[in-house]
Amino acid sequence: MQPPLSRLSRVVRRITAFTLIELLVVIAIIAVLIGLLLPAVQKVRDAAARMKCQANLKQYGIAIHSYFDTNGILPPGGWFANQNSQGWGDDQGSWLVWTLPFMEQDGLYKQIHPSKNPPIAPWVINQGGTNAVVAYFNANPMAKLPTGRCPSDDFDPAAFVSNYVGSLGPQCATSINLCNNEPYQTYCNGNIQAPAPGWGYGPSQSHQGANASDLRGVFDRMGNTVTFGSVKDGLSNTIFVGESLPTHHDHLSGGHWWLSNGGNSHASTINPINTKSNGVDCMSSPPYSANWNYSWGFKSNHSGGANFLFGDGSVKMLQQTIDHRTYQLLGCKNDEQVPGPY
Repeated sequence: MQPPLSRLSRVVRRITAFTLIELLVVIAIIAVLIGLLLPAVQKVRDAAARMKCQANLKQYGIAIHSYFDTNGILPPGGWFANQNSQGWGDDQGSWLVWTLPFMEQDGLYKQIHPSKNPPIAPWVINQGGTNAVVAYFNANPMAKLPTGRCPSDDFDPAAFVSNYVGSLGPQCATSINLCNNEPYQTYCNGNIQAPAPGWGYGPSQSHQGANASDLRGVFDRMGNTVTFGSVKDGLSNTIFVGESLPTHHDHLSGGHWWLSNGGNSHASTINPINTKSNGVDCMSSPPYSANWNYSWGFKSNHSGGANFLFGDGSVKMLQQTIDHRTYQLLGCKNDEQVPGPY
């Protein structure tokens, strides 16, 4: 039989033990600390993702300038060898393909277009079409673009998509009134919000049928010739490339980065930044990604805005609250007006 505890030992034992209330207080303090730390950690992660995205855009800016130095024109947003038929089967590649040699991806480019070294204007060499891009990626479906994704995008990481889209400027997204819902289309046809009448294509024209003189931005998927000289508003005042999200853009989610018709060559500034379009059908709010009047715009998962590459190679984050008219002025290459502060 053990001797009874002395009074001192009983006191020590009581002092060293935790009561239930004390444990609950400690747990509550830890929970509060975690709650305070998580937003700070998330902000750091968001900032890192934004910086990585901006770095990718900066590389594309260098590549676009290098392409121009070599060819005297900007890379085509997209190109189809048989322009008269506007058929999608003779796809010669998006601007992401044509800039590969200037993105340290010359090996991949030569596999796609082995006879095009150094790369020259595709509309000079591709008459008749070879389906080279489609043929290559049908045989090599695992090819990914190392600088194609923004870390903040939560779309399927295994998908062969890119978040970086060439700018149509304040161009009508489509002549089709999808879902009887097109609140922004009026802005590309000389509405009071627009800087000048006659912007964009007329209401009866499709964005894919424009010629270079009609193109308000600098890229489209039909391969119109654009030079730095045609950017009359100045390179520092003109958007070249911006972010978009496959979840909100059916041509991005359903296509691939290498296709002219894959979505990386056409996004319009008439849709406000971060206009959501990830609904399930025409009746949903927000609308769904196949409603081009909403989906073919620039958008990101960054808080409050999206990143854009300007013609001078600078990368800026534009807030989604930017004045709509100012945004269109930045999208247009030749309105010859000075945009307001942004």
